[in-house]
Amino acid sequence: MTSEPARDRPAIRHDIDLPDLTGRRALVTGGNSGLGLETAARLAAAGAHVTITSRSREKGEAALGQLRGRISDEHAELHLAALDLANLSSVARLADELVSSGHPLDLLFNNAGVMAVPRRTPTDDGFELQFGTNHLGHFALTGRLMPALLRADHPRVVTMSSIVHWIGRLDFDDLQREHRYNAWTAYGQSKLANLMFAKELGRRSQEHGWEITSVAAHPGFSRTNLQSSGPNLGRAKPRTSSGRGLTVPGLSQSAAEGALPELFAATTPEALNGDYYGPSGLFELTGSPGFAHFTKRAEKERASRHLWSVSEELTGVTFPSD
Repeated sequence: MTSEPARDRPAIRHDIDLPDLTGRRALVTGGNSGLGLETAARLAAAGAHVTITSRSREKGEAALGQLRGRISDEHAELHLAALDLANLSSVARLADELVSSGHPLDLLFNNAGVMAVPRRTPTDDGFELQFGTNHLGHFALTGRLMPALLRADHPRVVTMSSIVHWIGRLDFDDLQREHRYNAWTAYGQSKLANLMFAKELGRRSQEHGWEITSVAAHPGFSRTNLQSSGPNLGRAKPRTSSGRGLTVPGLSQSAAEGALPELFAATTPEALNGDYYGPSGLFELTGSPGFAHFTKRAEKERASRHLWSVSEELTGVTFPSD
């Protein structure tokens, strides 16, 4: 197994201090639970105007109630927006709403995801669920939100990948896994695509003068409902083994700790286009944020540009060229 070396890691800390984000606007996909909820809480506590997304109105409202209960500032700006990343029409509706508001978007967290779906399941648009949700949905959302991002002074896009990207391979002849499906290889492909997208977005930002900083992150092995929701999708009887390993000391961490790499990626002044952050502990499973290792496949520019072109064709969403 080969990798690109990580840059020198910052000193290990148990937490991070966010800067004052008063007046800055942030959108967190999947903000109704897990990493997204923790990210939204920290952003709002730092003064940001935060919008979380949820497929379920009921779960979204419950999350807003939880967030307001955790944040001492009664004037904290917290909002809920409906979004189903597995439906491109839903992506377009939310993006149109945010762009038409006229407000800048300072921080976009491409955080939501689905993992290890046991059987090949199509999205509403016919894509394989993990590739369609984790990559294509966020690709389309980012592209449609470009007008709002470009209104911001120093916009930043943080895209969540995973240590599972190491097993990912892009099969351009079968991106939708119609001929051969395996839950984990499909997930690995989607997470490799997330990382390649983040790096390619950074390259294009520099080429076209967008002044968007595109950074990627991964949460290590964090205790969220992701470990059970995906593997149990479509099962009449949920598996009881989905959470094995989550309570083993040193091998997993809380959702609050797992959210630190994406918060660090979003706020550290030293972040550069294409940087990748994750936990700094053993095998990058737990620990405070640091530069993460990644497979060399993630930086293959020719493949990344091809993925970008294919993603535009599949979603019908194009990014500005000047």
